[in-house]
Amino acid sequence: MTDSHTAIQSNANDAATPVAIAAVNAGVSDPSSTRLLAHRIAQRAVDVLRDNGIQATLTTIDLAPIATEIAQSIVAGFPGKKVQAAIGRLASADATIAGTPVYKAGISGLFKSFADLIDDDLLIAKPVILAGTGGTARHEMVMDEQLRPLFAFLRAIPAPTSLYAAPEAWGSSELGKRITRAATELALLLRSGVAAQIADDNWQAYQHQFNGNATRAERTIADIDFTTDLMRLAAGGQPT
Repeated sequence: MTDSHTAIQSNANDAATPVAIAAVNAGVSDPSSTRLLAHRIAQRAVDVLRDNGIQATLTTIDLAPIATEIAQSIVAGFPGKKVQAAIGRLASADATIAGTPVYKAGISGLFKSFADLIDDDLLIAKPVILAGTGGTARHEMVMDEQLRPLFAFLRAIPAPTSLYAAPEAWGSSELGKRITRAATELALLLRSGVAAQIADDNWQAYQHQFNGNATRAERTIADIDFTTDLMRLAAGGQPT
């Protein structure tokens, strides 16, 4: 039987081409434990990729400085310039670290509002690590109960291991082990090239609400099927 690691290596991207990782931080405090966790995960992913011969770049998208514009964009129905820039950085990344605080057994409203402004096609098949912080371990399942379904709706590929850090977790070796496991899962997904295959080879099979993933293969508005019932309704017509 072929070793799975060997199979992954055979499908790897050109090692000379760095992969881009975007860490989205919805923490609002300074310093932010959510930002610290997201950065720690991202740095571990960069290290794992480097150990496997792949260079990676890291960008952090802090939502707190653009929180007011995110709220205004929700009300206006379209993103402002700063939000557009943040979405553009997310779109250009090959993988995402999604970091959110947890309040009252729910993900941050700031994080959800930002997600509401993302085109449905923006993250198709892109690997993502789900991460959160909170004041008690009682919130741990929020990652899989709320954040995982959100990224499933966006048709991303959440890593099997989600991460959550309550105050007592920071001094535990178990958190470091889980971070390494999640970072390794992300690295293996990136090495496999599965995201590009799914997004490119299966593009026409998706029902697109927007054309947000155009950066991957230079797709244009011509790729949207305006004859579907959904698009006829959006244009004020009647379904067939």
